Amino acid sequence: MRRCLALLLLSCAVTPAFAAESYDGCAGFIDSLPATITTQGVWCLRKDLSTAATWGAAITIATNNVTVDCNGFKIGGLGGGPTSQTRGVHAQDRLNATVRNCALRGFYIGVSLYGGGHLVEDNRVDQSLWSGINVGGEHNLVQRNRVFDTGSDAQFSVGIWAEADVRDNIVDGVAEGGSLTGIYVYGTGAEVRNNTVRNIEAVYGAEGIRAEGSHHSMIGNRVVISSPTPPPVSAGIIASDVGNSNCRDNLVAGFEYPFQCEDNGGNVAH
Repeated sequence: MRRCLALLLLSCAVTPAFAAESYDGCAGFIDSLPATITTQGVWCLRKDLSTAATWGAAITIATNNVTVDCNGFKIGGLGGGPTSQTRGVHAQDRLNATVRNCALRGFYIGVSLYGGGHLVEDNRVDQSLWSGINVGGEHNLVQRNRVFDTGSDAQFSVGIWAEADVRDNIVDGVAEGGSLTGIYVYGTGAEVRNNTVRNIEAVYGAEGIRAEGSHHSMIGNRVVISSPTPPPVSAGIIASDVGNSNCRDNLVAGFEYPFQCEDNGGNVAH
């Protein structure tokens, strides 16, 4: 009996514990598209969804203090075709919207949030026709997203376009346009930290990170242009207010002009 009890306890000790997926915190569910959210709280996906719309948004956030949590499920927009103007998750003039854990595919813009206090985190956004993530307003944060294969035949495409702090993101693949940018920040005092930007394939101009405005900080980023022959105009990290926007501990490779910012040390160009 003692031996059996010991074996039972041992088996309990070595069996891995898996947390069951829970929707306990969800105020409601998004089960079809298009959807408009008018009630505050956390709105969840519990299955993959798709739309063939060519205009508007798959999910519209129409009130403040809303979180869209996809729980890893996909919101697909490829059915709208190569000229679609549809956005994946969109909020206009709203406050405190969060979009997390989503896989957004094939939209004109994957996530577009305007107003302020927004958070975009832990998403995979791919095959966006113009831009993967757009955020505007005050007090925004874009972090830990993966933005892949952005651009169609647009003249200008950008992986992440944000009036926000932009941290720990991967932008891989911005192509097909005449002038392309991996990460574009604007406003005042944004922090662009620990991002990876690579595979920018522009016909004319390529920019890894552009900071428009003043007093931005670009720290610890890795920016690589993968084409063996850079386009005629290419800049790794470029700030419009060169004297008041600093760069520190960045790696830039393959660009005609590696850095156009205040060099605060530790920057490496290849």
